[in-house]
Amino acid sequence: TGGNIMSVLLASASPRRQELLKFAVPDFGICPADIDETIPPEIAPEKASEYLAVQKARAVAKAHPEDVVIGCDTIVILDGEIMGKPKNGENAFEMLSRLSGHTHKVITGVCICSKDGEKGFSQCTEVDFYPLTDEEIRAYIATGDPMDKAGAYGIQSEGCTLVKGIRGDFFNVVGLPVARLRRCLLYTSPSPRDRSLSR
Repeated sequence: TGGNIMSVLLASASPRRQELLKFAVPDFGICPADIDETIPPEIAPEKASEYLAVQKARAVAKAHPEDVVIGCDTIVILDGEIMGKPKNGENAFEMLSRLSGHTHKVITGVCICSKDGEKGFSQCTEVDFYPLTDEEIRAYIATGDPMDKAGAYGIQSEGCTLVKGIRGDFFNVVGLPVARLRRCLLYTSPSPRDRSLSR
């Protein structure tokens, strides 16, 4: 389709997002965004992940204006409060104790930047946790799995044993709402599907 060669760049170092993006885009580059992830106080918790996704996508797009850049950010919200990545084991214990027996939201914000503009969206999935004993929580923390994940758990790894059920997109909880992203890409102009992809 013409001589235009367009690259798709993922502005994330997350191996989980990289694995999922392969289902939507067979060939893409990795260019993690280095931004200040402070969320301004006027941004509502439900919009925080999309705000950060936009900042990440714009930062990378500035350096790669000819490419299609995908920025993403995933947050966990319990009772209107954002739960980030745990600072240490005790912080992870505190987070998981609060999630125990409750329903929380996982929201992934996505922003697609190209020379034709940008579009973004937020995808929300509700996750129910089983009531957890202190022993269960400490055994899970001992695996090391919670330490680099928002809300201190990974649904795609040992954290799956804590989850009673979900309402919404499973892959959104992993970190990328891949089906919705794919549709967004297909109907973005220029379309990655219709061009040669290279990186």
